Amino acid sequence: MNWIPIGSLSDIPRRGARCVDTPQGKIAVFRTADDQVYAIDDRCPHKGGPLSQGIVHGAAVTCPLHNWVISLETGKALGADEGAVRTIPVKREGERLLLALDALASRAA
Repeated sequence: MNWIPIGSLSDIPRRGARCVDTPQGKIAVFRTADDQVYAIDDRCPHKGGPLSQGIVHGAAVTCPLHNWVISLETGKALGADEGAVRTIPVKREGERLLLALDALASRAA
């Protein structure tokens, strides 16, 4: 897998997110309270709300528009809601964060 650097862990506040613009759309990169990092499409499957502006709790984010809860691990809506967003592999090398370039390219196919 090919990886592209996107910044460092300290660029993202705990229980917060930052966005990465790609030719295939915005990717939201989240940091949990225990420093786990996840990347998903920055678009709620319900009405397209900006997930990066939602509230992070555990390994999930609540959409700021209609309170849908999305798993950061699977991209799936939790509870009674149905739908999903794409997850993008992200890895840490010390403080450095990298996204899987192959996964981004496959979105365009």
